[in-house]
Amino acid sequence: MKLFSKATKTLMQHRKLINAAGGDKKTEARNKKGILTARQRLLELFQPGTFQEYGAHMRHSCTNFGMEGKVVPADGVVVGSGFIDGRQVAAISQDFTTMAGTVGKVHAQKIVTVMEYAQKMGIPIIAFKDSGGARIQEGVDALSGYGSIFYQNVNISGVVPQIAIISGPCAGGAAYSPALMDFVIMTQKNAHMFITGPQVIKSVSGVECSMDDVGSPEMHASISGNVHFLAEDDEHAIQIAKHLLEFLPCNNSQDPPHRPFTETHMEGDPGMDRLVPDNPKAPIDILRLIERIVDKGDFLEIHAAFARNIVVGFGRIHGIVSGIIANQSSEKAGCLDIDASDKAARFIRFCNAFNIPLVTLVDVPGFLPGIEQERGGIIRHGAKLLFAYAASTVPKITVILRKAYGGAYIAMNSPELGADAVYAWPIAEIAVMGAEGAVNILHRKELKDVENEKERAEELAQEYRDNFSNPYLAASRGYLTDIIEPSQTRSIIAASLQRMLQKRELRPHKKHGNIPL
Repeated sequence: MKLFSKATKTLMQHRKLINAAGGDKKTEARNKKGILTARQRLLELFQPGTFQEYGAHMRHSCTNFGMEGKVVPADGVVVGSGFIDGRQVAAISQDFTTMAGTVGKVHAQKIVTVMEYAQKMGIPIIAFKDSGGARIQEGVDALSGYGSIFYQNVNISGVVPQIAIISGPCAGGAAYSPALMDFVIMTQKNAHMFITGPQVIKSVSGVECSMDDVGSPEMHASISGNVHFLAEDDEHAIQIAKHLLEFLPCNNSQDPPHRPFTETHMEGDPGMDRLVPDNPKAPIDILRLIERIVDKGDFLEIHAAFARNIVVGFGRIHGIVSGIIANQSSEKAGCLDIDASDKAARFIRFCNAFNIPLVTLVDVPGFLPGIEQERGGIIRHGAKLLFAYAASTVPKITVILRKAYGGAYIAMNSPELGADAVYAWPIAEIAVMGAEGAVNILHRKELKDVENEKERAEELAQEYRDNFSNPYLAASRGYLTDIIEPSQTRSIIAASLQRMLQKRELRPHKKHGNIPL
């Protein structure tokens, strides 16, 4: 009995040391700043009492630079799994209070092990990134550890959802692990992410810049596009992650957590009609329209601050989880450009990997013209969008709201790219280009020879609209499933989704396609 008591006492001492991590002073200092510790984040994330830790007693074996005998509790990272709303989720939480959460061989081994566990169990994984980077004392072993983490990120990509929460420093090679994950949430307090910081940039290029210029949450959310969600603090980041999980399956062999209505109600929504301006050139706030389509207005927008000319996100339509892609005509007239193409293509590929139906709302006048766009590779980037839609085998529904011109009409999930149903409002304009542009090409010679050129051009433009820029020609050729009233949009989409949930589409066997990256 004494032996057992002594062993238990030793165990309790070990656990106390592990749980204390960097000590009370560091914990108090973080909490005063409104920042949670690694373990506090996991307590906030999971249902009480459900988190089970793995490898708490693992220790490094480094003997260089005074590391011999140095105790690093849990080797600077807490890993394991717990339950969120009854579903098991794996988690990684780097501990900045312990050697700044730096990554060494054992640290990386723990991360890889829990990622492998997530793959075997078929469960999502959430990773809190809060690290000073590679553990310099371990040299190449630290670099090897990073490589093994990156490999595992890629290995489970498309198998289980991966969510990164940048809640502290994420510098150098450390930034590539979240970049390889599906969604990145970044807190506006204490967090920054970059490959090379201001000092390195200045020493190499002579250019002076601030941390906000290269690594701030706002910059990554709006300019680089590396961050999908901005959070006020740790608690808000966790709330976003939980909301995101509500729309996702646990793995790629499951369907999303649909909650289909027992009956499909086909009643109209007159409020939708009021969102449509009389002037066809006036913008529609697509977010207000989406809120009327999804259940209870619950739309989780992704990449909200980046490439605002296109909107992507998750919602339920009559209980069916859907990935929604829509042109935002109040930004750049809803044109497709380099960033919008990348943003939409990546979202589409995620939805396809995890069996989430796609709903596309089209109001696009074309690809954005400009020297910068051409030199930046709009052809290549636009092709990503074409590739993503064409390669997707989930249910795909398109509604053409107003403009759908030229190559952009094709790129926004046209029937030729595999759309299962394409609807159009009566005011939809489906054509190679706008009426004015078409008249300038088709009637160039005639307009040169008339005195009232402007008046005649307007007449010809109206004639072109009547004959070509409407949905009826497209419908007569079989390119449209139906022409619907705006008030019918939600009910028609809901009915279509319910009919298509059993869709199965086989493609030619191949290793993978070659997306134009």
